[in-house]
Parts: sequence; C-alpha cells; structure tokens
Amino acid sequence: MRNLSLIGLIMLFFTGCAVSRKIENDRIEIRLLDEYVLPANTKVGNTVVGGLSGIDHKNGTFYLVSDQPSNPRIYTAEIIIKKDKIDTVTIDQLIKVKKTGEFSNDYFDLEAIRYDPSREVFVVSSEGKIDSGKDPGIYTLSILGETNTAFKLPFYFKAAGKQRPRNNGVFEGLSPSYDKKGYWAAIELPLEMDGAKPKIFPTRSHIRITKFNENTGEAVNQFTYKLDGISKLPINYFAVNGLTELLEIAPDRFLVLERSYSAGYGSYGNTVKIFEVDASQATNTLDLDKLKGEKYTLAGKRLLFDFKNVKDKLTNGIIDNIEGLCLGPELSNGNKSLVLISDNNFNSFGAQLNQIILMEIDFKDPEISAGNDKNL
Repeated sequence: MRNLSLIGLIMLFFTGCAVSRKIENDRIEIRLLDEYVLPANTKVGNTVVGGLSGIDHKNGTFYLVSDQPSNPRIYTAEIIIKKDKIDTVTIDQLIKVKKTGEFSNDYFDLEAIRYDPSREVFVVSSEGKIDSGKDPGIYTLSILGETNTAFKLPFYFKAAGKQRPRNNGVFEGLSPSYDKKGYWAAIELPLEMDGAKPKIFPTRSHIRITKFNENTGEAVNQFTYKLDGISKLPINYFAVNGLTELLEIAPDRFLVLERSYSAGYGSYGNTVKIFEVDASQATNTLDLDKLKGEKYTLAGKRLLFDFKNVKDKLTNGIIDNIEGLCLGPELSNGNKSLVLISDNNFNSFGAQLNQIILMEIDFKDPEISAGNDKNL
C-alpha cells in the first residue's frame, strides 16, 4: 500500500510539473455551446467520412479535409446552427485531391485546410512521410482539387539531412495571415535538432511557426513557440503533445490548439487546450539552422480554454482527437463562433468520434474586436 501511494504521488508531481496552468480570459473568453457527433459510417461518393483533420468556413460553407494518404480528399459541408446549437450537419460534396505533373510522387498526408474565395483556391498542409524520405508541403489546389503550386520550404523542413522533422510531426496548423499577404504554417513537434519531444516532465520543446508569402511561396518570417508537456502519465509506452491548429486573430496574435494524448486510457487519453499567443516580441528565427544553443525570444502564451472542464457535457465524457479549428458564423448575440473538429483515425486505434464542437468566442480586447469582422 505504501508503494502504491508513492507511485501516486510521483504521478501527481510529474503531471503538475509539465502542465500546471490557470485560465486567463480577461482579453478573450471562450465558452462551449454544443457538440455534434457525425456517425462513423457516414459515406459520401463511395468514401467513408473520417480522418477529419482540418476545417474552414467561408460564406456559409464549411470545408473539411481528410488525412487519408491513399485517398486525399476534401468535403464541403453545411452545418446549420439554430439558437446557438448545432441543428444539422450535411456533407454535401466530395472533392478528390489530384496529384499531377511535378507533384505526382508527393505524399499527401493532409492536416489543415484554408479556402480563399477571392482566388478560388484551397491552401492545404501535408506532413509528408519523413521516415520514407517524403517531404512535407504546403500546396494550393484548384476548387476541383487539382494541385497548382507548392510553397518553398526552408531546408530544415526537408526529410533529408541532419536537421529534419520528426515523422508525423510536421505541418499541422495553417492560418491566413491577418495582413492577407500570406499564410502561417505550424509544425506539430520540434525538429530533431531543435529540441526534445514533450514529456511528462518539463522539456525545451520549441516548434517553428513560419509565414509564407502567398504569391511567391517564399518563407518570410518565423517565430518559435514552446509546447506544454504531456498532460497524463501514459499507462502504456506512447504519449505525445503537439500543436494541431492555429489562427491569426490580430497582428502577431494567435489562437493555438494543442492536443496531448497518453496511451492506456482507452477513449479518454486526450487533453485539448486553446491558447492565446502573442508573437509581437518573438525573435525571427527563420535563418537559424537549429535552435539548440541559440538565444532567442519565444512567443508568449496564455491558457484560454481547457476541455477537461467541460468533458461532462461531451458524448460519454470523451474529449477526442481535436485537430481542426476555424471561425464560424455569427451567433445570436453578435459574437463569433468557433467550430472545431476531431480526427477519428478511422477508428483504427480504437473507438473514436467524428466530433464537431461549437463554441462562442468573446473578443474583449478592442485591438482584436475592432478588426474582427473585416479580417476574419
């Protein structure tokens, strides 16, 4: 009994060290409104709707991207919100992503999507397959899913070489820049020579968030962000925490989604948090070959929302593998909505949900709210 108590105290100590934070909602407040679970057997165009790793919303239409490399695809969807609740969800159309010409051998593990109605293009991010020498990428697609262009990646994001990304840990987050001149792309995990993967104890887990010019595809700016540690001591061997989405809401101000998973808890291994990030004082690290041994200023972060506080309002108390986030339509009180979506991994690792989350976001800071309708 004494040994069991000691183990419990050690688990509590390590968990507290890595992720102890309080919610700071004086500038931005986020509230859960509703949840909708799309049936796992939903089919559109002879495809199973699953692996939904990214979501965007423009002019009343939602765009969902599936991360199945063998059949990369986009869905259009209608999510009807009535009285600040999700009334119905309809998957309308399947758009198959076509890799042709110079992109025919690229590996499309698509993790994020943004739609630009002014140019009628999708911008998507891919993690590639680092262990097989397949580079990650950021691509523009036509509205028919044809691959048009690829952004130009700094060498340290390439699969070859000493400084390389971790497999399944590359471009996970994607946001149009507030100035409408480019896109911010965030990697999920630190590059191998930049820092360690997050652990249950504190680590120097720094990831790069890079801005690309939308016209030239060139990387033009970059800041560095510190991931939180693992939230739960894994019962089995595997555990991970990484960035899964971001959204620039004001110049150098972002919403960032982090998802931690610890094996051994069945459907209850995920911890999901939303942060406000201020990169206005962060160092531009674009020209640093590696981060270890270098001096630079990180972006600041504040916890806005922790899903563990609302798990009793979710289906069976499950916080699933939430990977996508976008601003949705205006709510009845004039505030913006946030819509999030989970990647159910096609239930290949156990029972998971196609979970769609509706939230309200209240921008109390006038620097954000003043330009909200115009820019977001």
